[in-house]
Amino acid sequence: MSLEGKVLVAQGGGPTAVINQSLAGIVLEARKFPQVSKVYGASKGVDGIVNENFLDLTQETTHNLEQVALTPSSALLSTRSKPDSKYCHEIFKVLKAHDIRYFFYIGGNDSADTVRIVNEEAKKANYDLRSVHVPKTIDNDLMINDHTPGFGSAARFIAQSFMGISLDVRALPGVYIGVVMGRHAGFLTGAAAIAKKFPDDGPHLIYLPERVFRMEQFLSDVKKVYDQYGMCIIAVSEGVQDESGKPITVSLRKDVEVDAHGNVSLSGTGALGELLSTNVKERLGISRVRSDTFGYLQRSFLGCVSDVDQHEAREVGERAVQMAIWHDVNGSITIHRTGYYSVDYRLTDLSEVAGKTKLMADEFINREGNYVTDEFKYYVRPLLGSGLQSPARLRAPRVSKCYGSDCEK
Repeated sequence: MSLEGKVLVAQGGGPTAVINQSLAGIVLEARKFPQVSKVYGASKGVDGIVNENFLDLTQETTHNLEQVALTPSSALLSTRSKPDSKYCHEIFKVLKAHDIRYFFYIGGNDSADTVRIVNEEAKKANYDLRSVHVPKTIDNDLMINDHTPGFGSAARFIAQSFMGISLDVRALPGVYIGVVMGRHAGFLTGAAAIAKKFPDDGPHLIYLPERVFRMEQFLSDVKKVYDQYGMCIIAVSEGVQDESGKPITVSLRKDVEVDAHGNVSLSGTGALGELLSTNVKERLGISRVRSDTFGYLQRSFLGCVSDVDQHEAREVGERAVQMAIWHDVNGSITIHRTGYYSVDYRLTDLSEVAGKTKLMADEFINREGNYVTDEFKYYVRPLLGSGLQSPARLRAPRVSKCYGSDCEK
């Protein structure tokens, strides 16, 4: 028989364009069950739990929840705190005090680890609690999952951005470098390849954290492309590493910022783009060189959301509630591709997801390590959703010259 009591939902880590779809899915599904007395939302993730900053989402209207679901970023706000066992023990004490029997945490692999520890605390105290991790991350780096909610919309933004960049640079040729989020995994940067329609379209080069980044090879690649097309468009992951495995950005900065998870801050500076631009200018003698660091832009961009991503984010929330209440289990909801294109949702043991990172498969990266393969394009394209605009070019014939020495007769 299912447990009777309250539901608590929280959001952790970086926001996405569809994380509120998961929130709405959890709240609306949970409110259908008579054994659920209240549905609470914790403001600012685990910090909100220990401080008992709760919203009573039982009293939120369905209409407004649907509007929030269509709104990017974390409606409940978020946190970068990484709870240890002591912190999770405090979380558990608050859950127990409020008679929380179902705990849903929407987040990445660190959030999955939090759910795992909280679940262990409940077991130690012989307290009946069902804890389910709901996947979310634009990095697409959760183990077991074919892909994760949030990635498709961010990837759509990257692809469309590079379409625009390619059109711009073709009009006024030069070298463009776009630095994309991706600490250890290059999925998001790789999605830039979807922008390429015509043979000379960018991106012409893509660099990922899964391959060693060598400056000399980079400059050689850029020169080859520039000599061929008179321009070069590059997508590079913020986390590209040298031979020692150290991010290139780290070697450029005197004061390295580290977050609560022990991760070096890579997105808060344009240092990587600046370094690459300077080398291209000075060593290749190309004057028109520009770089951008996408930073937060790709996470919660309004109006550039994948419908596939939206639907799946909603369903993982709904399935989390069904698993916890119908099946009386704990775990992490994972997405599995079952065809082209369809998915299934399963429950996976938290230990298989928590604190681990999935990297791009070797078959997704070309032999030279400076682009993605067609196999990756087939993998990522369905996730970007429908209605992806495709650029067009003029096809009218050229008019013959009729003045001066170049006159064509």
